[in-house]
Amino acid sequence: MTKEEAIARLEDKNTPLEEVETIFESFSDDMQVAGQVAMNLSLRTSIYEPEKSAHPIMTELLVRLSAVEDMGSRWAVAKNPHTPVEILTDLAKDEINLVRALVATNPNTPPSVLQNLFGDEKIVRDGLSGNPATPAKLLKILADDSDKMVRMRVAENPSTPEETLEKMTNDTDANVAKAAEVNLAKRRESA
Repeated sequence: MTKEEAIARLEDKNTPLEEVETIFESFSDDMQVAGQVAMNLSLRTSIYEPEKSAHPIMTELLVRLSAVEDMGSRWAVAKNPHTPVEILTDLAKDEINLVRALVATNPNTPPSVLQNLFGDEKIVRDGLSGNPATPAKLLKILADDSDKMVRMRVAENPSTPEETLEKMTNDTDANVAKAAEVNLAKRRESA
């Protein structure tokens, strides 16, 4: 199989994972192919039905992709819900801030790692605001962030404490205030 044929197969999310693995092994030193393997895994992963795309081969490929030079591959691994916790913990120390920011958004990242990321660059801290695994004490701090998009993600976050949401209903930005109201109303309906 040529590199071009391999890339064409990887562009199809229905290509069997066994074939994706074989392609990765055949072109393991090619960063373009590694990037396409990572993209293939991202395309077949559903955030709405994570169990649907869980597969041992996917997990193994995510582990192997986490160590490649290609930043785009590590980026895709950092955001994938099937990435093992140990890999997320390692990627939280990646030299590329976008990779760390995506680890901060991954709901499977352990709270202790999220706590450590809070002291990182703004782009990384911003990733924490929408993550339901972010500890409540960090969400309370992020609720007062100067960036309205950070506050918006906190207002929409299902893990934001009710007292924080109540405070946010008076936010200076009408959209943030409305998002906090909607989040509170959903909780009260389901209670």
